[in-house]
Amino acid sequence: MGRGETKFVLLVGDGMADYPLVELNGKTPLEAAHTPHMDRIAACEIGLVKTLPEGMDLGSDVANLSLLGYDPRIYHTGRAPLEAASMGVKLGPTEIAFRMNLVTLDRRSEQEVFMVSHSSGDISTEESREILGTLKEKMSVAGVSIYPGVAYRHLLVWKNGPEKAETIPPHDVLEQNVAPYLHRKTENPIPELIRRSWAILRDHEVNRSRRKKGLKEANSIWLWGQGKAPKLPSFFDQFGLRGGVISAVDLLKGIGVCAGLEPIAVKGATGYLNTNYLGKAEGALKTLNRLDFMFVHVEAPDEAGHSGNPEQKIQAIERFDEKVVGTVLKGLASFGDYRVMVASDHLTPISKKTHSGEPTPFAWASRRDLESAPRDFQFSEKCAAQSGLLLEEGHRLMPMFLGSMLRLAEP
Repeated sequence: MGRGETKFVLLVGDGMADYPLVELNGKTPLEAAHTPHMDRIAACEIGLVKTLPEGMDLGSDVANLSLLGYDPRIYHTGRAPLEAASMGVKLGPTEIAFRMNLVTLDRRSEQEVFMVSHSSGDISTEESREILGTLKEKMSVAGVSIYPGVAYRHLLVWKNGPEKAETIPPHDVLEQNVAPYLHRKTENPIPELIRRSWAILRDHEVNRSRRKKGLKEANSIWLWGQGKAPKLPSFFDQFGLRGGVISAVDLLKGIGVCAGLEPIAVKGATGYLNTNYLGKAEGALKTLNRLDFMFVHVEAPDEAGHSGNPEQKIQAIERFDEKVVGTVLKGLASFGDYRVMVASDHLTPISKKTHSGEPTPFAWASRRDLESAPRDFQFSEKCAAQSGLLLEEGHRLMPMFLGSMLRLAEP
């Protein structure tokens, strides 16, 4: 499509939405943050969308499938297979992919093992690659292959593996005693495989170095989010638009890859507060010269929510607004026409340190809308609720956003 055609952009601040906090005088982080660019969009159209269907995991995989227009009740097969797609790992028909976190456990006794950090204290990619090399060498299990990812997020593929085994997202049990799961006498092979990593990692050179620096150690693997390869119809077949995806997180890139979106690499994209916000926005604008649709994802607010840090969450939201939303809005002015949507894929409440299933705010605007919209408005949970617009089925949001530009009718 040429520059005279309509361009579409979806900007996702992962886990931005939250609950009111006493330490913020009853405001949510979104309400406390300075977000003039999201506020401009919210003045045009704002509402709530339920991205996490009842009975499904409260994961970013489920939520972002919904935002992209895919019913997760039909297309979701697990989190790890999406990450495998992002990493270029093609799963065979009998292979089960597991998300493999490097985590920090406080092993006080067999009866008391606490999940201290789901990310090994935000371990770097360079450090984790050293650890993964050792695990691949020493943790030999028939039919099991290990693939290094980014930071604490990695992949384990198990031929004829236990697809239905009980697994637990590590960020759901922060500061909780996980000993009953790890030492329970069952036929579940996952806890035993986790325990096997302990002796290998205990005195690893990377952990000795982190110990000296007072940093959290990567003293255990943690397996979860397993499943077989999904089969998604392409975004183009669904909506008639060719698009791209920008994210530091393999999970989100994997959703894009499975949907036929082109992954766009951005140097310095980390998934943390220090990510290259501006680079993501500039990468999206550059790519829109040859594609129709861009999906830009920023993980930082979610990580702050999992850490229970309201100050960092506000910082992440403000940087997302200024450097991503603001930059994209300014750059879109050079295109003939456009529509832009901003959304929190789900809530990651500071008070819970994990995801929550309530409807989450979104807002969108066209070029014409922004030229006439009032300025006194706010992108927030409260304003979204007051709008009266609530989509109970999240996968219907994308067709509404694309509107009359759809090549195919909504199913």
